[in-house]
Amino acid sequence: MSRNVSAIIRTLTPRQRKKVEARAAQLIAEEMTLRQLRQACRLTQQKVAKSLRIGQEGVSKIERRSDLLISTLRDYVQAMGGQLSLVVEFPDREPVVLSGIREFAQDSK
Repeated sequence: MSRNVSAIIRTLTPRQRKKVEARAAQLIAEEMTLRQLRQACRLTQQKVAKSLRIGQEGVSKIERRSDLLISTLRDYVQAMGGQLSLVVEFPDREPVVLSGIREFAQDSK
C-alpha cells in the first residue's frame, strides 16, 4: 500500500511533526536562489533596488543571472542586510573561509 508524505505526516505526534517541519525548513534554507533569499528576507525587488541605487529591472536581471561578479553578489547581499563570505570545501578537510576576497572586491570599486 502506497502512502503519500501528507498521509504519513498526519500519523505523527505533534512533537514528531514539529521536528520534521524544523528539519525540512533547515534543508530548504541551506540552498536558495537570490530571489528566494530576498523573499525569505521579506524584501521586494524595489527595496533592494533602492539600496543598490539601481532600478527594479536591474535587481531582476541580477536574480536571473547564473554568473555574477563577486562584488555584485556582495553588494546585493549587503543591500538585504547580510554579509557575504566565501567558504571553500574539500572532501578531505574541514571547510575554509576564504579571506582577502572581500577586501579586494572593495578596493576594485
